Parts: sequence; structure tokens; C-alpha cells
Amino acid sequence: MGDYKRPIVSVVGAGNVGEHVANLIAIKELANVRMFDLARKEGDKIYEVVKGKALDIKQMATAIGCDVEVEGFTVTPDGDGYEPLKGSDIVVVTAGFPRRPGMSRDDLLSKNVGIIRTISERIAEYAPDAIVIVVSNPVDVLTYAAYKITGFHKDKVMGMAGVLDTARFKAFLSMELKVSVQNINAYVLGSHGDDMVPLLSVSNVGGVPLTKLIPEERLKEIVERTKFGGGEIVSLMGTSAYHAPGASVVEMVEAILTDKKEILPCSVYLEGEDAKHYEAEDICIGVPVKLGAHGIEEVVKLDFTEEERKLWASSVKSVKSGIERIKELGLI
Repeated sequence: MGDYKRPIVSVVGAGNVGEHVANLIAIKELANVRMFDLARKEGDKIYEVVKGKALDIKQMATAIGCDVEVEGFTVTPDGDGYEPLKGSDIVVVTAGFPRRPGMSRDDLLSKNVGIIRTISERIAEYAPDAIVIVVSNPVDVLTYAAYKITGFHKDKVMGMAGVLDTARFKAFLSMELKVSVQNINAYVLGSHGDDMVPLLSVSNVGGVPLTKLIPEERLKEIVERTKFGGGEIVSLMGTSAYHAPGASVVEMVEAILTDKKEILPCSVYLEGEDAKHYEAEDICIGVPVKLGAHGIEEVVKLDFTEEERKLWASSVKSVKSGIERIKELGLI
């Protein structure tokens, strides 16, 4: 009998979201974790923060009796230091550049696609068999960039968006109806942004349609709160959410590592019959997919109502414009 090999999940970007992804994977004992990030310089002092966070998470795991390895690796903006990606089963990419005052949308796109390029090239070099989960924003556009730059099969590159948006939608529904989230079935598809599409036609609580449980106007208010769920947290905390995004990534990671065949809404590349059904060719956008050991094992084809189809078309247009822009800028 051969030695057991615990899966390896590498997390590139050890900010708030990346740190919480690593933390939850350790708590659940899903895999050994490798964390990657840049050093931070303050005056004459250089801090290798990622190594400190990895050591802290390892000690936390030990304190609660979890046997996992957690290691941190300092990398450079030019892509040095990524050799420990070797052997990764999954690579989660949370690294990105926040928009700053005076920065145009094109500046932000250029900066973040440049980061994704460096990381994607290193993933392709050191972890060619890995499944890639992109978390960095704008997630649909950057997932498309990662897919094109790595050259991986479309089933092995995906973005985390709909899982988070759906969690927010279900949380608000649970709060409204005072019912367990486990009894709520819902999907939020489309782009990860203002053009997301909560599918009311297939959403229900214990099999009862939402439209029979919540008045139309109140349901619209819940949908709007879902669409701006991230902004609500920013306005309250002064920074982006990280607990829910981290947990949403780990839900995807767990579905893959345990071969759950779980159906989750993820941003994926559409082509062929899938693209024809969703009227969305050559883009990455959020649709329900079956996640298992091989990554995206099936794109689930849902039907829309006429109103949902209009919202979906707007979402597709929004994502496509972002992808076309990075092509115009010569970024991919």
C-alpha cells in the first residue's frame, strides 16, 4: 500500500480573503496549504507577512487538533519564488490591486490582468495539473484572462462569484422568512456585480416558490440588497468582505477535493452547446455547474423566464464589454 498523499491547495494572495481561505481549509483538514504573497516594506524593515500568517494558522490548527501543514512563501512582483506551487491540486488566486483615487477603470484592468498573467504563467509552469479558482476582481474578466493565459482546459479554470452571491441571497431570505438556510434552494447567476441575476423562477423554500412566500415588492428589495451586498459591507466596515468570500471559495474547494458532484454557480468559459443555450459565446460568466474531482464536470442548463432572459442578456453584455476591453488594450 502506498503512502497517503494529502491534497495540496495553494493560495496566491494572503490578504483578508486568502487568509480566510487558508484558515478554513486548515480547520476542515481538507488539504495541506501553501500561501504566497509579496513582502511588505515599511521604512528600512521588510516584513514577510505571508510566512507569519502561515505559521499563525498552523499553530491555530494545532490548538484545535487539526493535522495539516501550512507554509508561507514570499514571492516577487516579477514572478520569482513560485516553485513551491509544484504538486498543487488546486490553486486559488485572490491576488489583486484595489482601485485607488485617480485610477481609471483601464488602469485597474491593466494592473490586475498583469498580476493574473504573472501568476497564470507560473501556475502553468509549476502546477500544470492543478485546477484554478480565480477570486480577484473583476472576477469574470480575470477568470477569462487566466483561462487564456494558462492554456488549461476550460474545465480546470473557474471563478468564484455566484457561490458568494447565492449565499448572500439565501442569508437575506433566511432572515426574512425565519427558516433554515438548508431549506432554501436558490441560484444567483450572471456577472459578479450589479448585473447579477437572481433566478426567482427556480428559487424556493422547501419546494414552495419564493413568489408565493414573499410579496413582490419585498422580494425586489431583497434582490436589490443581494446585488449590492458587497457594497453594504464596504460602507459598514470601510473594507471589502472576507469571511463570506473565503467560505464560498472553500465550498468550491471541498466539492472538488471530495468529488461531491455538487451543483454550484461558478464563472466558467462557455462554448459549444453550453454557449448556445446561454447565448453567451467566448466569455466566462456565472452559470450552475457540477463540481467534482475533475473540476467542471457539467454545465447545468437552466431555462429563464422572459424577464430573467433580459436581465441575463444585460449581464452577458457587461462581461463581454470587459473582455473586449482587455483585448483592445492588448492585455491578452
